[in-house]
This record gives sequence, C-alpha cells and structure tokens, in this order.
Amino acid sequence: MLRHLGFVSILAGVLTACAVTDMPQGGRTGGTLETFAHRVATSEVVLLWNCLQPEPGQLRVEGVAQNPWQAQPIQYLEFELVGVDAQERQTAQVAEAARDLQIRTNQTAPFQLTLKTAGTEVRFDLYYNYRFNDNVDLGAARGLLVAGPPMVSPRLLAQTQRFLVRDVCSPTQHLAR
Repeated sequence: MLRHLGFVSILAGVLTACAVTDMPQGGRTGGTLETFAHRVATSEVVLLWNCLQPEPGQLRVEGVAQNPWQAQPIQYLEFELVGVDAQERQTAQVAEAARDLQIRTNQTAPFQLTLKTAGTEVRFDLYYNYRFNDNVDLGAARGLLVAGPPMVSPRLLAQTQRFLVRDVCSPTQHLAR
C-alpha cells in the first residue's frame, strides 16, 4: 500500500511538471511551437516567430528560440530588428536579448522585439547572433600555438555566430509550414 501511494505521488508530480512546461512562457509568445508562422534554422538554433501590428506605426516580432539537438548550450542570444526603405537605407532599429542567457538541449527561450516604424519601410530584416562552444581539433591546425598544456583531445572554442533573416515578415518567405 505504501509503495502504491509513493508511485501515485511521483506520477502526480511528473504530470504537474509536464503541465507547467507546456504553458506559454510568461504570456509573451503564444504557446506551442505550431502556432508560429515563420521559421529559420542554423545548425545550432531554430527560430520561430510571428509578426504583429499592435497599433499603427508599430511592428512586434514575437517568437521563441530553440536548441533542438546540440549538446552545447546556445549562449547570449541577441536580436536586432531593422526597417529598410526602398533605397536600402535603415529607417528604424530595435535590439533585444533573449530572456535566457543559455538555451540548453530541447529548451526554448522567448523573445520579443517592438519596433516603432517610420512608415517608409519596404521590408524588415532580423539580425541575430549567439555564442556557441564548438569542438575544435587544435592538433589538426598546422603551426597553431595555444597557451596551456598540450592536449590530444579537442578543445571547446567559443565562437560568436551572426546571421541575417531578410524580409522577416514576408507572407511568402521563411514559412513554418
């Protein structure tokens, strides 16, 4: 009887944890990953987002960043949303960081960018960058001297990756479906 009661309490705890995990994060994104219209991916991170116009002269990009398969965490994910006019000039800009400093395997982190537009934009571009510890085999590089004790195994090297998503709110590009 006591063993059965322990099993039921553990099961209830696991189900409660799953219910809390599936809830929208802070009400900022919209819930599940299937609710996003746009998607891009690199070999380390997947971005999903929606473009909203909460009021005239404003554009809001709300989404989540996901680390679906990398064992190393994605660190310091930052975004920059830029409005571009017909002459390829920048008209407006906003920058934000993801809520979480690290995104571990199978985790998501919400992000939100609210841009005050000038009204002359023909497209909006999203720049994003993050730091990722990549395995680098320093023994394969000829003539490369690294301070520290000699090592046979690969070392982790932090690299900042920067990417561009052109026309982030396009109705025909970067579609999640």
